[in-house]
Amino acid sequence: MARAVLTQADIQRALTRISHEILESNRGGSDLVILGIPTRGVILARRIAETIARIEPDAAPVPVGSIDVTMYRDDLSRTRTRTPQPTEVPAGGIDGRTVVLVDDVLYSGRTIRAAFDALSDLGRARAVRLAVLVDRGHREFPIRADFVGKNLPSSHDERINVRLVETDGDEGVAIETADGEGEAR
Repeated sequence: MARAVLTQADIQRALTRISHEILESNRGGSDLVILGIPTRGVILARRIAETIARIEPDAAPVPVGSIDVTMYRDDLSRTRTRTPQPTEVPAGGIDGRTVVLVDDVLYSGRTIRAAFDALSDLGRARAVRLAVLVDRGHREFPIRADFVGKNLPSSHDERINVRLVETDGDEGVAIETADGEGEAR
């Protein structure tokens, strides 16, 4: 059974707020790189960059890319893996820039820990920030998001289901009982 918690309009408002917060904390969009974690994090990263472009239309576009963390995970033997996706680093790389990692759901922190490892193979960022659409708690690593769309406390037997138009045909966030397959998100 699923319980809807965010609509398409709620997601857009959250991403607009996150975009403003990123600009405020970075004092604009200069020397900023946004990297999404596949699959939905990449979509959210692109939307954040588009929103930033609307907020600051006269500024240079914020570069967007993706960072696949699949082979950096420490739980590959225990979880269902997906096919690795390409890592796409924008021209100019990450050296000396502020990198904003974007993911859809922050849960145990294992994905973000893996992203830190993957990021270190790409260069040396000046700073790394984390933006997530949903923070559901239950951390196993001392990781905290800098920019959060919605805090959704949930139990371990629930799953946060993020659906985006680009991948799923419709949009929203729901809490549902986990089906027992793979890791809950």
